[in-house]
Amino acid sequence: MDEKLIKKEPLGKDFFVYVSPHHTFGTDAVLLADFSLARKKDTLVDLGTGCGIIPLLMLRDGNLQTAVGVDISHEAAALAKRTSLELKLDNFTVLNSDLNELKGKICFGCHSLVTCNPPYKAPNGGLKNPDGIRATARHEVDCTLRDIISVSARLLQTSGRLCICHRPERLAELMDIMREYKLEPKRLRLVCQRKGEEPWLVLIEGKKCANTGLRISPTLYVEEDGGFSPEMIEIYGAYKEAYL
Repeated sequence: MDEKLIKKEPLGKDFFVYVSPHHTFGTDAVLLADFSLARKKDTLVDLGTGCGIIPLLMLRDGNLQTAVGVDISHEAAALAKRTSLELKLDNFTVLNSDLNELKGKICFGCHSLVTCNPPYKAPNGGLKNPDGIRATARHEVDCTLRDIISVSARLLQTSGRLCICHRPERLAELMDIMREYKLEPKRLRLVCQRKGEEPWLVLIEGKKCANTGLRISPTLYVEEDGGFSPEMIEIYGAYKEAYL
């Protein structure tokens, strides 16, 4: 990895994250971290952690007992490990692994929270980027949506939560697979760029072995009156001056 291409992005509260052109983060990851409602006692596994932004935002806010970030990319794992080491986060571990090969590397059935900001495009969903790293991030090349949900179900303890974001056009498929693996959809939120537009993102929480009953939260609007909405500014919180 070319050291000149690595940047340190501030996250506020003396936190930061190392990013590269291949492994940075966007609004969807920030919204997922907020939607997940992490608690101090939570033990998190973040699948496809990239630069580690989701665990880092949760840890920045004083949440999580432990966090494990998993990514198949050596470059991504190296960035997340570097951030963890420099911030001296003893409770944030990074695994460079295929999520389908986690057996023996991590405890199954004992985590309270799994998060994932997955590749949004199905294997046959349009032209793939010739850059292999970007193709992995955007298409289901190395893992499918079913892989993500089945592994999440095995990682979680009973009543543990999977929080995931995806494109609205795949919501029916997402919910079907979640229920197949006994991750009952319990909470859902749509995200629109502005009022009057169709949603571009869906945030959903499934709870392992839970009863039926889905709560739909008010729609989140990213923009309002030509700028960011008050809720978006609140979500970006301590580092809003750098990103809004």
